[in-house]
Amino acid sequence: MNKLSTYFLILFLLFALSITHQAFPKETFSRESAVVLAVRKVSPAVVNISSTQVVRERFNPFSPFSEDPLFEEFFRDFLPGYQREYTKTSLGSGVIVDGDQGFILTNQHVIEGTSQIMVRLVDNREFEAEVIGSDPDSDIAILKINAKESLPSIKMGDSDDIMIGESVIAIGNPFGLSHTVTTGVISALHRSVKAKSQVYNDLIQTDASINPGNSGGPLLNINGDLIGINTAIYSKAQGIGFAIPINKAKRILDDLIRYGEVHPAWIGVEVKNASVKGALVTDIIPRSPADKAGLRTGDVVVAVNKRSVESKQDFEDCLSDFTAGDKINITYYRNGHRNQVILSAEEFPLYLVDEWAYKRLGIRIMGVNNINRKQYRLTSTKGVVISGLRSGSYLESIGLRKGDMICRINDMDINNVSDFRKAIVKYRRSSAITLLVVRGQLGYYVTLKL
Repeated sequence: MNKLSTYFLILFLLFALSITHQAFPKETFSRESAVVLAVRKVSPAVVNISSTQVVRERFNPFSPFSEDPLFEEFFRDFLPGYQREYTKTSLGSGVIVDGDQGFILTNQHVIEGTSQIMVRLVDNREFEAEVIGSDPDSDIAILKINAKESLPSIKMGDSDDIMIGESVIAIGNPFGLSHTVTTGVISALHRSVKAKSQVYNDLIQTDASINPGNSGGPLLNINGDLIGINTAIYSKAQGIGFAIPINKAKRILDDLIRYGEVHPAWIGVEVKNASVKGALVTDIIPRSPADKAGLRTGDVVVAVNKRSVESKQDFEDCLSDFTAGDKINITYYRNGHRNQVILSAEEFPLYLVDEWAYKRLGIRIMGVNNINRKQYRLTSTKGVVISGLRSGSYLESIGLRKGDMICRINDMDINNVSDFRKAIVKYRRSSAITLLVVRGQLGYYVTLKL
């Protein structure tokens, strides 16, 4: 082949390549997926929360004597460095739910026991936050920051409308890595998880990665709507995450903003396990919501707001999702017929607390006064005094007596009768209750099953 032929061959090949390129253009796809759009929309409302806690711990080289009060006093007064103090910082996440007011929703365990809480926005602005209210039973807390302008906030979704298998997105700050995005699907609904001594009910289960630092951050549906608050409470979980349904969080949020505490729902029924599936109504309080709605002893509750009830515990778990004022739809069987009733939950009446305590705990109490201080040689004015014990009760059988003082119920300090009644209202639906009983200079804990 001569040079001229070679030249024309090269020109032909170049021409052919150009035609091929034009005929088959390179195909491109949009990389702005639904996940990208959702994260872009929501990220400005997701915050980093760092909390500082002062920890005091005892250092005792003579540990076999650590429980002896005599040695305890000696070590504290004469052994340098016996008590050490240090600052502990923990990280978590939160989401702005009201940009005008500066309200931030997060987990209670993220801010528990802290002395200072700092919130950092996506643009790195930092604010000191105050705790408006928190609820350990649901692991929900509400914070407030004061900004000069309105902040971006998130759109609330509907956690009653989520589907097993649908795609979800989690955003948070795991291990301090700010605004980390993970994806997954809804694995299950209405899960119960035990963490330490606390049982958390009605959780969303997802396979989106949720680690320490993600706690308090948002779980989103594919449209970027808030459907849950991520909570890293289950340390043994691998590939499993849990979130608090946003509908439940909203009810608690409203109470925390309005009152600074949660007002649990009360409908005025006592139940036990039915011989078949369900919760058998054994008692109805006169003039209670259940009484007004027409429930009767012998009815078998099988669903609460369309959530199946197969036992007494199921029934209690369902009620724990509601607060005073909520409308509750109850499905029950009576004489073989299926019925439904809608009632309005109320707060547990304080006038019933003393009778409840006598019936369930077996004690009557009174406040500290000059008469009983002298009669029982009480050394403290804080607490309530046991003024009577029901014959045959558990507390009587283990040796409690008149004049003993109750100074704590679960995690609540009891300073007076009002504190005692509030604690009973708060913990009356628990499976067990722990009392700190003080007699003279000695104190001991007693746990009762309810």
